[in-house]
Amino acid sequence: MSMKKAISFLLAAVMAAGSSVTAMAAEGDVLKVAAIETAYGSEMWQEVCDAFTAQTGIEVELITDKNLEDVIGASMKAGDFPDVIHLATGREDALTETFIKDQNIVDLTDVLSMTVPGEEAVVSDKIAGGFTETSLTNPYGDGKTYLAPMFYSPCGLFYNAGLFEEKGWEIPATWDEMWALGDKAKEEGISLFTYPTTGYFDAFFYALMYSVGGPEFFNQATNYAEGIWETPEAQKCFDIVAKLAEYTEPTTPAQANDQDFTKNQQLVLDNKALFMPNGTWIVGEMAEAPRAEGFKWGMTALPAVEEGGDGYSYTWFEQAWIPGGAQNQDGAKQFLAYLYSDAACEIFAKAGAIQPVLNISEKLEGDNQMFYGIYDSGAKAAMGNFAAFSPIEGLDNRTVWFDPVNSLVSGTMTEQEWIDGIISASDQMRANLIQ
Repeated sequence: MSMKKAISFLLAAVMAAGSSVTAMAAEGDVLKVAAIETAYGSEMWQEVCDAFTAQTGIEVELITDKNLEDVIGASMKAGDFPDVIHLATGREDALTETFIKDQNIVDLTDVLSMTVPGEEAVVSDKIAGGFTETSLTNPYGDGKTYLAPMFYSPCGLFYNAGLFEEKGWEIPATWDEMWALGDKAKEEGISLFTYPTTGYFDAFFYALMYSVGGPEFFNQATNYAEGIWETPEAQKCFDIVAKLAEYTEPTTPAQANDQDFTKNQQLVLDNKALFMPNGTWIVGEMAEAPRAEGFKWGMTALPAVEEGGDGYSYTWFEQAWIPGGAQNQDGAKQFLAYLYSDAACEIFAKAGAIQPVLNISEKLEGDNQMFYGIYDSGAKAAMGNFAAFSPIEGLDNRTVWFDPVNSLVSGTMTEQEWIDGIISASDQMRANLIQ
């Protein structure tokens, strides 16, 4: 029996037996925190736990490991659960998804109205807009938050700010302005757009869906709702991508692979293309690459569909949550609230882990100040992804939605052929949704 199935079986047995999983800890109980160790390291977690103890008097027993599922799995099978688990969705073992599916995570909605320990601010007033309104934190669609948003990395359109200053060009606020800029740049031998690989269209397309139809359209589309890809909103998304293909630097498809993708990124550094979709990691990835004189990194959200509309920037983020079997749920909620304190945010930031807190950019330096300030200047956060479905031979989200962009750029596929493939695949995916 796999670990995922074993834990699911145990939790089902506990619920069937009528055991209470909402036991409150007696005063003085130790709070058990389990956090995945990533590139940020584990030291930051110990420092935050120590600061939390100094602030609240609650002792913390911390577990961190790169293979956290293996470390805490055995004890959970024995009925011994951490009080707080920092482990995002999307990992191979799908442990967090198992707890979500079995409805064995604690409702955290009341945490949003708690005062941050050591501060006067309320948690909900500190978290940036949109982060507690997504299926990644509100998985049941019941208006309640079950997973706390953690370290995030915004994605958007990256460009050479130095070139824009030199030319006196403004960053387009709408797609109509984007096309006008594309025509102007073309006159100077510069393409409007490139992309590293088609895989980078996931964050791009998610943000585009939000800007066209908002969260409701996004949620229906990513859950393959019947007829959703034949709506005006879907057509608008398709039309924008198809038109953008016409403005894409011609060599892009040939280089859009895992071996040559940096050549497409280099197009922006060499002023051969204006914009490319990417994430904040691009600065480090191209740190040693040559660049045009006066080059400066710039980043912007996707343009609004119409004047006065919302521009969106997709963000990847992690999650923390309380398992249903946690014995110290009161202490766990205090700990989660503390994770948004100025003190905790500063500790995390030193390790490069940035919390989704308003005005966090003011505490950062250099390019990070600009990257993480994207939501402070009016852009909205797009979050979420396509729902999981049982394997279908030859079909996955990337090959259906994003890989065809190469063919749109090269002219070997029409927009309607792309749309027809999406409609057909979406119907199959809907029929195989994992409930």
